[in-house]
Order: sequence, then C-alpha cells, then structure tokens
Amino acid sequence: MRAVAASRRMTDRMSNGPNSINQWLQDTIFKPLEDKKMPVMEHLAELQVRLTRAVIVTAVVFVATFFYADVLVKWLRIPLQNMFMPRTLSWVPTDLPTVPFVFLAPAEALWQNVKVAGLFALVAATPYILVEVWQFVVPGLHAQERRFVAPFVALTAVAFYIGVGFAFFFVLPFALNFLISYGVNAGFIPQISIAQYVGFALWFLMVFGLIFEVPLAITLMAKFGWVDAPFLIRYWKWALLGSFVIAAVLTPTPDPFNQTLMAGPMFLLYWIGVFSAKFFAKKKPAEDQAGLPTVAMAAAGAGTTSASAISKSTESDYVGVPTDRRR
Repeated sequence: MRAVAASRRMTDRMSNGPNSINQWLQDTIFKPLEDKKMPVMEHLAELQVRLTRAVIVTAVVFVATFFYADVLVKWLRIPLQNMFMPRTLSWVPTDLPTVPFVFLAPAEALWQNVKVAGLFALVAATPYILVEVWQFVVPGLHAQERRFVAPFVALTAVAFYIGVGFAFFFVLPFALNFLISYGVNAGFIPQISIAQYVGFALWFLMVFGLIFEVPLAITLMAKFGWVDAPFLIRYWKWALLGSFVIAAVLTPTPDPFNQTLMAGPMFLLYWIGVFSAKFFAKKKPAEDQAGLPTVAMAAAGAGTTSASAISKSTESDYVGVPTDRRR
C-alpha cells in the first residue's frame, strides 16, 4: 500500500509540472541535515573509511579489467588505422600500411597491460569515488550549497566521459593519421613500440577528458563571484593565446597540427563556459543594485553644489545624518 501511495504521489508531482518535481527533490535529496558537530579525529576516521572503500572498489575493478587488458589494448589500436564516420556510426579503414606493434623490453607488454587496466579501472570506479566524496562533504554544506554541488559533481563525471569519447572517436584518429602518413610519405617504415603508443593514446584521452571540464570550472568561478561574463568576454584574446599555450604543453607531440586539434575545442569550451557564467553568475544583493547608484548620485550632486547654497539651506531642506550638534 505504501508503494502504491508513493507511486501515486510521484505521478501527481509529474502531472503538476516542474515545480512539483523541484519540491520533491528538495524534500528528499536536498532535505535539511542534522547539524552534527564532530571532532576532527572523527572526521579523519570517516575519511579513512571512505578512502579505504574507494581503494577496495578500485582494486576489485582493476582485477576485472586486467583479465580483459588485451581487449582494451585492441580497442586502443582502433584509431590507429581507422576513421570514425558519424553518419554510419562505424569505423572505416584508412589507406595507411599495416603498423606492427613491437616491445623493446621483456616486461614492456605486461607493464602496458597493467597500465591500461589500472587507468580503465580508475575511470570505471570514478562514479563510486564521487559518491564517497559526496557523502563525506555533504554534512558540512548548507541546503543552498548542496543544490548546486550535487549536479556539479555529477556533471563533472559526465563531462569527463564525453571528453574521453570525443578524443577517441574524432581527435585521436586524425592525430594518428596525420603523424603516421607524414612518416610514411617521408619514406620511413612504421614500427611503433607498444609502450609509446599506449602512453600517447592514454595521455590524449585523459587530457581531453580534463579539457571538457573547462565550462564547469568557469561556471563554478562565476557562481562564487570570482569572474563574470563581461570579464571573460573582455579577455577572450588572452583565452585564445592561453589555449594554444596549454595545448603546446599538454600535447604529446610538438607539431602544430595536434596543438590546434587540442586548442580549438578548448577555446570553444571556453565560450560555452562564458555563456554558462552569464546564466549562473552570482546574483548581486538588492541593496548593491539600488543603493549604490543613489549614493553616487548624491555624491555627484554634493560636488556641484556651491558652498553658499549649502549655507542658505534650511533644516527642512537638509538631507543627511542627524546629529545633536547645535549650530
């Protein structure tokens, strides 16, 4: 019966519109928490427990991904000689010659499997790690802060996954095709070390995952009042220069082609962050918006008023701070 009643209430909220859904979120997910004051040692003990859980879950996922490390490495090899076609949602082979993989040390192949399995395990366990972090931080946040931080944490993980997917399907194939074709046209025979390729591909994916966090970072700074949309628009040229400088530092290769592939999306995400900052900017208090112009106008009027006019004004015309001083 309780389940039926709960489902009916949920149906009524859905029928009443977004306001009812928002009220349900405030009553359940963002309900007020008890103000529990804990000693520092209890906070550290709780942090230790949650970190231990996160490490255990990541280790379990690592064991699972290690058994499929060969499959994951094969997936990483797909962008090497294929291009993704969005219209057909399929990979099309390029005209590049077959590129064999070699390993130059006895333990190189094993170590690369460990690296790939560990990184994929960390990425797969990220949602659980964020849940543990959220449960540790949420008691110290106000209701208004929790309404903003909860979606922000969820969008952080989603943006990172979108960045990794964008790099895997679009950026990495173009970068590899350009580099391999340049070497082949120069008359060299391509032979790639497994360690070099895995490091190149994983670094590219992780960097693009972090680049897609730029709009969220700008939105967070605007929410705190550190920056605003006019400030970001005013300095867009510096943002463009900074995008290429950061791309030059983060790109695994020094060629301008890959730097542009990284700087272009970064600058585009900067403008997405500008529009987001304009929408989620910190609201100024009402007294700052209404009171400050009045004070400024009064100060300007006082500056233009002559001393003789002030001396001739009566007490009824005087506007200022009343004092007990007698004239």
